[in-house]
Amino acid sequence: MGKSRRHDERRRPTSVPSIIAEDLNNVFDQDPAARSKWEVIMTYSGLHAIWSHRLAHWLWERKRYFLARCLSQLSRHFTGIEIHPGAQIGRRFFMDHGMGIVIGETCEIGDDVTLFQGVTLGGTGKEKGKRHPTVGNDVLISAGAKVLGSIMIGDHSKIGAGSVVLHDVPSDSTVVGIPGRVVRQNGIKVHHHDLNHADLPDPVAEKMNELTRQIKTLQSEIQELKNTIKDKE
Repeated sequence: MGKSRRHDERRRPTSVPSIIAEDLNNVFDQDPAARSKWEVIMTYSGLHAIWSHRLAHWLWERKRYFLARCLSQLSRHFTGIEIHPGAQIGRRFFMDHGMGIVIGETCEIGDDVTLFQGVTLGGTGKEKGKRHPTVGNDVLISAGAKVLGSIMIGDHSKIGAGSVVLHDVPSDSTVVGIPGRVVRQNGIKVHHHDLNHADLPDPVAEKMNELTRQIKTLQSEIQELKNTIKDKE
């Protein structure tokens, strides 16, 4: 998509039919598998979820919180996509496949953003206020990625599949890994001397190693105690 489309405010839809039409046309722009409008309208859960959210958010802004939450939960039941009605989502938002996507209450999402299945835009605890990510324009977040906390994902950035992002991401960047790290920015590869994707942190393995060390220490102490008792005998 060209920047003129993203930032041409003269083309911003102002009526419900024009918003629905723009969301529908965006599916054809994003998904080569889309064949007909009726097929998309009837079978695309991502489209159902964003339409439901736009209505739920309208209710939320008018303080109809209970109705908004009921609608969002109904949509979650039918689509497998959970979007809090308080989340702010821009134009031409596209969820490819969509199953398992979770978007938190204080998320702010710009225009032309694409999410794949299993993406979480969530918080990191029980803090109040702004606690979910802000996602810029023209951002792609791949399958299974977790973007957590009140952080900023800059315009035109890409988050790799399965990444866990806990810090701000500059514009025009590519992020991969656990924790997520910028590996490309403004088209230039970013070198990390300590980044080794074959040796990513494994908290389960680390805990097992710690327990193994403790067992060996206890075995050594028990053996020393046995030796001491034997010498006294």
